[in-house]
Amino acid sequence: MTKPPGFPELYRWVVAAALLLVCQPALADKRVALVLGNSAYRNVAPLANPVNDGAVVAATLKDAGFDVVDFRQDLPAAETRRALRDFADRARDADIAVVYYAGHGIEVDGGNYLIPVDARLERDTDVYDEALSLDRILIAIEPAKRLRLVILDACRDNPFAKRMKRTVASRAIGQGLAKVEPTSPNVLIAYSAKAGSTAADGDGKNSPFTAALSQHLTTPGLDVRRAFGFVRDDVLRSTGNRQEPFVYGSLGGEDVPLVPAPARVAPVPAPAPNPQAEARRDYELALQLGNRSALNAFLAQYPDGFYANLARLQLEKIAAEEARVAATEKARMAEQERARLAAEGGQKAQQVRAESDARAAEQARLAAEKAKQIAQEQAAAAEHKRAAAEQALADKTVVDKAGADKAAAATPPAAEKDKGTGLASLDPGPPPSDITKSVQAELRRVGCLTGAADGDWNASSQRSLTLFNRYAGTRLDAKVASVDTLDAVKLKSSRVCPLVCERGYKADGDRCSKIACAEGSFLNDDKECEKRREKKPVARRDSDERSTRADRPVRERPRPEATISRPKAATGSGQIVCDSVGCRPVARGCHLEYRTLAQGGPREGGGGNVQICN
Repeated sequence: MTKPPGFPELYRWVVAAALLLVCQPALADKRVALVLGNSAYRNVAPLANPVNDGAVVAATLKDAGFDVVDFRQDLPAAETRRALRDFADRARDADIAVVYYAGHGIEVDGGNYLIPVDARLERDTDVYDEALSLDRILIAIEPAKRLRLVILDACRDNPFAKRMKRTVASRAIGQGLAKVEPTSPNVLIAYSAKAGSTAADGDGKNSPFTAALSQHLTTPGLDVRRAFGFVRDDVLRSTGNRQEPFVYGSLGGEDVPLVPAPARVAPVPAPAPNPQAEARRDYELALQLGNRSALNAFLAQYPDGFYANLARLQLEKIAAEEARVAATEKARMAEQERARLAAEGGQKAQQVRAESDARAAEQARLAAEKAKQIAQEQAAAAEHKRAAAEQALADKTVVDKAGADKAAAATPPAAEKDKGTGLASLDPGPPPSDITKSVQAELRRVGCLTGAADGDWNASSQRSLTLFNRYAGTRLDAKVASVDTLDAVKLKSSRVCPLVCERGYKADGDRCSKIACAEGSFLNDDKECEKRREKKPVARRDSDERSTRADRPVRERPRPEATISRPKAATGSGQIVCDSVGCRPVARGCHLEYRTLAQGGPREGGGGNVQICN
């Protein structure tokens, strides 16, 4: 076959173009991020770490090669909304959009809100005007194509919720942030602490959550879900199992790293699959979803083994909670029926049957509560043992990598002997003093302990746990602070023990407010306002009483009228005659006649009765 002229040159050009196309790397994903850190709050005490945390995350994302990293700090509400609008424009043609927020957050009626630095939040309804809802953040990252990620380090103990006035008694203000279920695909929402719990701000420059993020989030080629799994392990380890980060949402089957893996010069054979590691990963994904379907799907894939037993315990806990809810509702309906029959004056037999049904329903409710408590304690104990076992395995791996010679040189002979006998034992977990402090801190949170969390399990701490048992319906051992006690108290998301206020104060929600009595009233021993009685004037004697009495006008006493003795009438005529001498009875045999006095006498022209005797 004869080749046309110039064929070798053309062939070389075609081969070079093909090689260029093959060797050209794929277009990289466009990645944008908005980082917000609020520390300088104007109406409550400032926070120490959020601005530092935001700076660390912004630097981490910039070093990872993000196309846009917009770092804002201490923004009021208006500027925060403007920043979200600008970021939404940048996310329109992005593949990955990330929003990180550190500061105060609040949950009101199941909705989550981020609090700008100029918020006052005097009433619960102010949150709708002065704060930004989590839905507003999701709208800003909605245009991103491959991954929409929101990271919230905002589960701190919130001072706004404590002083906020309630306009409606039924409006709930929770602790930490509420659980979310993203409705859009390819959305992940990461909390620094599980829904309904608070996170530590940290004793150092950064919070434990952000410190772990900076270590794992931008690992090249690491799927973002596994990265948050490593973050969770680090935070649990650094906080003594008191804080557990959590991720809500789901992604597809492919790995989604924030930073792509570096190009490989030569293909490396994949390591042999580890069934135990795969079971652990799938179990953690099912546990994050936290429903029956996910756990049953896991059991269908892994019917046997350690993680299968853990999944069955979680199913028992879910079943116990469902039974408790059903029993509580049945008891409520039975009590309503009993009260209705009593109010309407139903038949005696109907009332007796209703009372019997109500008692039976209440006993069933108490039994369900106890079964739920047992299931929760068993699941918590199993999870604690799992974390301890995984930690022991990780420590053993580190020791193996360091080399047997180095480990032998660093370990004294006596310690080696002890280590050899206890090599298969599980990690004992955090020291007892840390567990005691954690239990005391949780008892303070639910309102049962007023003292400090100092790690001393004294009589005051034991009394506080006894109060918790009374009001929570539990039977925890008050003589010792254990991990099971810590898990049981953590399950309570709100106050358990009633608030007790000092004299002059009354309970107002979760705080004591001073009792103000109206003018003319005072606070009595029953802590009620009582009207003050007016003082009556009292006569007083002093040294100059006599002189004062002398100055007063003397009132004359009424003189007694002269009484004229009237002689009693004789037994004769019964008539009386009076003259200048006096009055006397008319003598027997005499009578009275009226006579006129003689002219010129002392009573001339006068007259009167005279006695005439015959």
